[in-house]
Amino acid sequence: MSIYDTLRDTQIEAILCGRIESIRLNRNITQAELGREAGVSTRTIRRMEKGEGVSLSTFIRVLKALRLLDRLDVLLPAQQIQPIERVQKTARPRERASGKRKSNSGDEPWKWGDE
Repeated sequence: MSIYDTLRDTQIEAILCGRIESIRLNRNITQAELGREAGVSTRTIRRMEKGEGVSLSTFIRVLKALRLLDRLDVLLPAQQIQPIERVQKTARPRERASGKRKSNSGDEPWKWGDE
């Protein structure tokens, strides 16, 4: 269980945006500079850093401006599904179109020419 399991969405958003602010400050970048690089207004950066909510597109733009997009692979690693696994997950058991075959009269296995 993660600490995030007990938090509301807005609290998680505030934590993430607070980390963005810390990174910006550690790199000595102003809100105006980050906004210009991300293609958003300084007001948007201020709102984001306060955890007041921004669109996912804006969040991605800011990550890109801070050169943090590679961190998304850690957040959501790509899942590799082999083609056979995909088939096994979606395949239903085969149903016969006709009834059961008649067995030959004895307990012996069927052979060619026994029709």
